Amino acid sequence: MSEEVDGLISAYASDAERDVEVSVRPRRLAEFIAQHRVRDQLELLLHGAMGRGTPPDHILLSGPPGLGKTTLANIVAAELGAGIRVTSGPAIERSGDLAAILTSLAEGDVLFIDEIHRIAKPAEELLYSAMEDFRVDVIVGKGPGATAIPLDVEPFTLVGATTRAGLLTGPMRDRFGFVAHLDFYEPADLEVLLRRSAGILSVPITPDGAVEIAGRSRGTPRIANRLLRRVRDYAEVRAAGVVDLATARAALTVYDVDELGLDRLDRAVLTALISSFGGGPVGLSTLAVAVGEQPDTVEEVCEPFLVRAGLLARTPRGRVATEAAWRHLGRVPPPGALGGGSYRSPQPGGTVSGQSDLFGDDT
Repeated sequence: MSEEVDGLISAYASDAERDVEVSVRPRRLAEFIAQHRVRDQLELLLHGAMGRGTPPDHILLSGPPGLGKTTLANIVAAELGAGIRVTSGPAIERSGDLAAILTSLAEGDVLFIDEIHRIAKPAEELLYSAMEDFRVDVIVGKGPGATAIPLDVEPFTLVGATTRAGLLTGPMRDRFGFVAHLDFYEPADLEVLLRRSAGILSVPITPDGAVEIAGRSRGTPRIANRLLRRVRDYAEVRAAGVVDLATARAALTVYDVDELGLDRLDRAVLTALISSFGGGPVGLSTLAVAVGEQPDTVEEVCEPFLVRAGLLARTPRGRVATEAAWRHLGRVPPPGALGGGSYRSPQPGGTVSGQSDLFGDDT
């Protein structure tokens, strides 16, 4: 799936965006905003291990994109005073690729594997023994003459990140000593984050400007920081250089981000659902064709937020626009339209981005 949609609102970061976002990432647990329970649990885990002089248990971080999984992995290494090796599941295609990484780790290092649910099966099986026994068996040769050569691995801590925890196999999940799920941020937490980022980027911002951006950031820090940079551009070019309420509203209008945080593609999905299909139900593939996007883009980028905002519902017959969606587009909902309140703030435990679709397939 494409990591960017319109280059602005998607929580999937491009390589260029990642380079910029590194500068505003917290580097220690004390600087990490929100996720208070996960932060406290990690602090106990890391400090307990450091007190014993042993590497902490392997850590699995799950949750929607843009909530800080990569940041937490780097914080783990910083708190331990250890080196970190970063890779991703799709990059590990063969067991030999993983063996080369594991045998190059120094004692106490942190290995971060992003999108760990996409790791190749042979590499996953090799990872089992490395996580449990700090040993890998490298197969040399083929057929009856193949020989397994055991190689010791220095004790390390694996930090795995996934946006689709349901795709992890049972044996893989069971080998993590600590599993944490990251929830969407509350607007108040995003306001604190925006003020911190503005200070680092030397962007003058008023409290009401931070409130406005936070309210349109979909509960996601990465989106909040991205919107802040775009509003900064607008403030420097077309305003007095200060991100206040009026400037934030004008800038986000230019960038097609409305008061609920919906962007062009989100509104296109709702408009097609209502205008072309009478509010639904309609299957995912048909809806994707109507807006000119791939089905996985609609499913993984748009739908999680629209469902969480109460604007779209998944039913056994397909996607359906709620009453709130009709009203948001300035339409009168028909009798019998699904109820749905206007989006206010993300709730912990909300719909997970990238959740596999069980309903509404076209047949």
